[in-house]
Formats: sequence, structure tokens, C-alpha cells
Amino acid sequence: MADYRYVVCDVFTDTPLQGNQLAVFTDARGLESETMQALAREINYSESTFVLPAEEGGHARMRIFNPVFEMEFAGHPTLGTAWVLAGPLQLAEIRLETLAGIVAVRLERDENRIVFGRMVQPLPTVRPYEAESELLSALGLERSELPVELYDNGVKHVYVGFATVDEVAGLRPDLSRLTLLPNVVGINCFAGSDAHWKTRMFAPSGGVSEDPATGSAAGPLAFHLARHGRIPFGEEIEISQGAEIGRPSKLFARADGTPDEPELIEVGGSAVIVARGEFRL
Repeated sequence: MADYRYVVCDVFTDTPLQGNQLAVFTDARGLESETMQALAREINYSESTFVLPAEEGGHARMRIFNPVFEMEFAGHPTLGTAWVLAGPLQLAEIRLETLAGIVAVRLERDENRIVFGRMVQPLPTVRPYEAESELLSALGLERSELPVELYDNGVKHVYVGFATVDEVAGLRPDLSRLTLLPNVVGINCFAGSDAHWKTRMFAPSGGVSEDPATGSAAGPLAFHLARHGRIPFGEEIEISQGAEIGRPSKLFARADGTPDEPELIEVGGSAVIVARGEFRL
């Protein structure tokens, strides 16, 4: 029998009990993949992470599980894990090995306290989404304000533009129909203007009806908006998410490059540690 300790942090917020919950198992040596998946299902947050010794030149290796399957990459688990590990290590930047490659997270401090983090995300591929009509029907929407496209940065996200923020807030999608959509994990519904945008993300096929804060979707959203002329390349946007499920969150994202080729995608936010515990297995 062994004890496996974990830290719970709320990510993309600086207020406890808001943002997106994350469990970080800080030493997952000895855990089999099946046990990691079972622990993620037991905790039942949108994701849990398991930290292992580095193998490819990073500071640590990180495995990410949602309640249903292991993920190549995810945003709030990367930021939250960096937050938990970089504090005692006193690092200004921590490099985390994921299945999508090494992700660097820069950390800003106020004296000895971490107050903000920015991750450089894997660059996404982009293509039109083949099931657009089925998606719009499940959302109860006649048309999207921008092309409906699928971005893949280790997580597959599709984006649907709404005319107003109120329409996004009032959305009541058919989750059972969203579950049946092909080749996608996250359905992202957004509206806004200039530097301020609102999103809601639904991922029922990943065991998450609605996500409070989706870092892996924030970077591609900035790229999507820049590609289609809604914001300039290089401009940082502020994204609000999670209020409808009682977990308000704030994310920051920017994309550099051209409509045909992203050069840099960066997502930032805050986090706060709220609990510690252990499993005895």
C-alpha cells in the first residue's frame, strides 16, 4: 500500500472556488495508466495531472487525464501544474513534457508569490469542420458569425461565433447530440468585440458537460479571431468563461503570425491552491 499526494488548485482565477478545478498528483511514480485514469474518474474534475520525472529535457513530465481518457495537451492543467511545481522550485520558467511536446510556462511573481503565468502553446492545425450543419442544429443556431473551423493543438476544438454575448449566455445546447459529433472534443461558442470575448465550451464526449475555463481553446480562439479580421495579430484578448456554471474564469490569449501560419500562441492567467490530500492505494 502506498500514499499518493495531490494538490487541488483553481485555475484561471485568483479567487478560491472559482475558475477550473485541477488535481495535481505531484509524484505519480508507481502508478499504472489504468490507476491514473481511475483516479481522474474518482476526482471527476475536467482534468487531473500526474507528475513524473523528466525524460526529454523538461523540468518534469506531465500526464493529463479527463474522466474518460488521457489527453495529449490541455491548457488549465498545464498552467495549474506549473503553478504547483514552480513555487517550491523557485523557477521563473518551467518546462513541462506533454504528449504534444514540451510546453514552457513563464511565471510572474510579487515578491515570493506567483501571481500570473503564461504558457506557449503547441501551434494548431486548422480545417473546416465537416459536420457544421449537425453542430449548428444541436446548438439551435442558424448560422455562425465566422466560419466553423476545427483547430487541433493536441486537443480538437471547433468554434462557433454568436452575434451577441447574451446569446452565448442563454445557450442551452442539446448535449446528447453534441456527443455524437465526429472528430471533436470541445465545442466552443463565443461572442464579443475588440479585446473582450465571452466563451462557453461543451465537451460531453470527454465526460465534461461544460468546462469552466479552457486554456487549450483560448489560444486557438485568438488565432481564429485574428485570421478572420476580428482582432489584429499580436493583440491580447481577455476571455470570460464559466459564469453560467458558477465558476467564473478569466483567460488571456494572443496569437502572432499570418492567417496561413501561426508563429506564436500564448495563453495566460492566474491560479490559487485551495486544498491538499492523499489517496492510499
